[in-house]
Amino acid sequence: MPESLKAHLKNIVPILLGTAIYAFGIHYFVISNELMEGGVTGVALLLSYIFGLPPSLTTLGLNIPLFYLGWRILGKASMGYTVLGTLSVSFFLWVMERLIKEGWLVPFRTEHDFFLATAYAGFTLGLGLGIVFRYGGTTGGSDILARVAHKLKGWSIGQVILIMDVVVIGASLFFLPKEKILYTFVAVFIASKLIDILIEGAYAAKSFMIVTDHADEVSAAITKELDRGATLFPAVGAYSKQPKNVVYCVVARSEMKRLKDLVRSIDPLAFLIITEVHDVVGEGFKPN
Repeated sequence: MPESLKAHLKNIVPILLGTAIYAFGIHYFVISNELMEGGVTGVALLLSYIFGLPPSLTTLGLNIPLFYLGWRILGKASMGYTVLGTLSVSFFLWVMERLIKEGWLVPFRTEHDFFLATAYAGFTLGLGLGIVFRYGGTTGGSDILARVAHKLKGWSIGQVILIMDVVVIGASLFFLPKEKILYTFVAVFIASKLIDILIEGAYAAKSFMIVTDHADEVSAAITKELDRGATLFPAVGAYSKQPKNVVYCVVARSEMKRLKDLVRSIDPLAFLIITEVHDVVGEGFKPN
């Protein structure tokens, strides 16, 4: 198998899995409890609630003109995985519709514990979209419009998507009870947090910049005591004009206190800068 094909399959298979999970969440938790979603999917849900139109067809129909717009303005290369993600969402929405119609899938519907349905809706939508985004795909819709607006007008992609989501969910206030919209915002919040985790990586860690007069001793102790690598950067003090080395290393969150104590035991006057690291690839963390 050609290497280029293998590389694409490594992205295509997770994108298909992610869209399947997303479509399952839409039918199993969202539609069954009359919750909402943002973007084009939200418009499709609103049309389903008002006119009974199947979301699988309306999402596809709404995205076709957006495909053409994105293809013309953004180019073929950037639209490949977007088309794949959008078509697969429509396909899996259709599959779920058939499974429900045939009685093979019974959606989760509750009359009392809406928070449980909301939490699981947010989890499944976030899990599905997080997988899709992590592997370079999108589900089309507002994402295409946001990228077009960014290219033509320089507008923030995140802000454009947020505005469109607010407009769509806000419009549903005319057709759905207010409490369902409030629950929807909870589901969107949960989904967004899970998406961030999946995109940024589950291997969150802490990076340390250590300014000390004992850089060699500190780096040697990090290697010996924590079994972590360290890098020395040459620097010059702005006030003293004296050259010194800055120690840089990345450790797991659980090792953060051990490293601080280790540095303090060697140099109580050391200056430490600690920052969040959302994804770490390499020896000691996770493979490429």
